[in-house]
Amino acid sequence: MSKDGQLLVVALGGNAIQKPGERGTAEEQRSNIMTACRHLASLMERGYRLVLTHGNGPQVGSILLQNESARDLVPPMPLDVCGAQSQGLIGYMFQQSLSQALRERGIHTPVVTVVTQVRVSAEDPDFLDPSKPIGPFYEEEEAQVLVREKGLVVKEDAGRGWRRVVPSPDPIGIVERGPIRQLVDGGSVVIASGGGGVPVVEGPGGEMEGIEAVIDKDLAGECLARDVDADGFMILTDVEGVAVDYGTPMQRFLDRMTASEAGAYDAEGHFREGSMGPKVRAGIRFVRSGPGRWAIIAGLDHAEEAVMGGAGTRLEAD
Repeated sequence: MSKDGQLLVVALGGNAIQKPGERGTAEEQRSNIMTACRHLASLMERGYRLVLTHGNGPQVGSILLQNESARDLVPPMPLDVCGAQSQGLIGYMFQQSLSQALRERGIHTPVVTVVTQVRVSAEDPDFLDPSKPIGPFYEEEEAQVLVREKGLVVKEDAGRGWRRVVPSPDPIGIVERGPIRQLVDGGSVVIASGGGGVPVVEGPGGEMEGIEAVIDKDLAGECLARDVDADGFMILTDVEGVAVDYGTPMQRFLDRMTASEAGAYDAEGHFREGSMGPKVRAGIRFVRSGPGRWAIIAGLDHAEEAVMGGAGTRLEAD
């Protein structure tokens, strides 16, 4: 695979920013992001151009908790504003860290963050049945208090506890597509659509209005990858790749799938919602969106190996 000059959109999971068991201090997050950025810098050293996107689950959850704790002192902000805030703070850390990692390799490419709005439909069915968990885990009794006293929607999350859930509408398009493409074409590394972007709906006069929702970051990343006309789409996470029969004695990791094979495995229920399911669906969408496009799902620590075909799961069109 020729790599020189290829444009790669990289979607970074939460393990690139905050690891399980950490408190989420600025120092912890900076350290994790620096590690991730050294992997990204190695990709650029190999000749790839990059656009980055990232998750924001723990960070926006912390912002919501801070909102709640200080609501008697300062007005709490709505979810769309909190999402924008998390884009800024994470983007700031990535800008500094990636610039440093590139300088260590003698690369002086500008790195810039774009606080990104992502259009969704107000008629999306997920607004009727919210599905996206956000914020901390609660015991069932605590969760029911949130339902009674605050009118929140809560659901049990994969045996790990109860969490608030909000709508997770399908992304339609990146509002800032034009400026992002101009920055990429001008030679910058762009960090965009963080946390899935700020979900907005379009009014009758073309005005954008934020809405209480969280877009899946991998599906929004795929939308971003199409909008910037990327060659490849890489999702870096905390597992080595895509597995069928995950968590059972029959578990088997796959090094390659066609879009049809991946869709069939998904229909059979191999990929969980809120975990591998959206990642695989995002990969399928991207490879089907244009000729020659490819997607990879791999562990963060094996990013360089994955683009060379030695790690992760590669998705290609049929």
